[in-house]
Amino acid sequence: MDISLTDDQLAIEKSVRQICAGFDDEYWTECEESRRFPEEFYQAMAAAGFLGITMPTDLGGSGLGVTEAAIMMHTVASGGGGQSAASSLHINLFGPHAIVVHGTPDQQKRFLEPLIKGQQKACFGVTEPDAGLDTTSIKTFAKRVDGGYRITGRKMWTSTAQVADKILILTRTSLKEDGRRPTDGLTLFYTDLDRSRIEVRRIHKLGRNAVDSNAVFIDDVFVPDEDRIGEEGKGFYYILDSLNPERILVAIEAIGLGRDAVNRAAKYARERVVFGRPIGQNQGIQHPLAESWAFLESAYWMVLRAAWLYDNGKPCGAEANAAKFLAGRAAFDAATRAVLTHGGMGYAREYQVERLFRESILPRIAPVTEQLILSFIAEKVLDLPKSY
Repeated sequence: MDISLTDDQLAIEKSVRQICAGFDDEYWTECEESRRFPEEFYQAMAAAGFLGITMPTDLGGSGLGVTEAAIMMHTVASGGGGQSAASSLHINLFGPHAIVVHGTPDQQKRFLEPLIKGQQKACFGVTEPDAGLDTTSIKTFAKRVDGGYRITGRKMWTSTAQVADKILILTRTSLKEDGRRPTDGLTLFYTDLDRSRIEVRRIHKLGRNAVDSNAVFIDDVFVPDEDRIGEEGKGFYYILDSLNPERILVAIEAIGLGRDAVNRAAKYARERVVFGRPIGQNQGIQHPLAESWAFLESAYWMVLRAAWLYDNGKPCGAEANAAKFLAGRAAFDAATRAVLTHGGMGYAREYQVERLFRESILPRIAPVTEQLILSFIAEKVLDLPKSY
């Protein structure tokens, strides 16, 4: 069993690391404090062809798998930018997958080529304030009219909507109670983010402020038929195609952040001298950081196993969810220990670990909670009764 990276995968890692090296701590601090999208970093990754790493080659993408995307995103998140760097690219990797699989050739050309080139940005409108993770209970409704649909509703936690040109939006085209199954009657669209009809309100939040999160209010927006992805009423099944890749990528990003935090803490522990010796000589400092290294390393290989299963067409739901669970916990613990290793200076912005700490809670919450992951594994792996 070969678990080493291939030469091509190592080349991806090297190229991305070189790009990340051009964006130092001051850059990410400035983006965070001014709540500014990291456009320069985004365009650098676009120019190198990485925004289309999983996209079809005939559209200008690389046609690679989730494994390669995970390797790329691990390098991005560990390169100093943390969740801010990763989230600026994240939507390009999993969000448009429904278009890749279910879009028409015209839709793929119209929608994907501008994303790959960095000419357009997209946001992902699924979560709603009253539905949360109960996706079948969303209320945003697309009403059939001549030539298309008129959509009205609300979305919540929509990232990058402040800078996005397009929105991938999940709606109802029939009521939940009218379907044979709760998943019936959901329809997916990819369309212009018409700001004359769509209000985007930024949510002030704990961290990752370089990449915005928003409440979105959609007021009778017309969407033409040609912007509907796939068949009417089948949208729930289309977004399922992106769920496992999303969990895999969120997990690997968390690991990258955690490893950066541990490396920063170890560097500080080597240099900080108290009572005539470096604090890193004390086992009270060594052991927590060594433990975090071990947990991050084990989570990393769980992620790559899930990615390999996905790329080889094998079931990976349990592995992708477990990877996200383990990575979220490991990253949060690593960032916490990094702050504590720095002592009082861990609370200061100068050493960056407070920024990583604030961002490290995110993968424990989103895109799916730890509790739902454990319920999924209990039901699907351990054959226990469904609990929700």
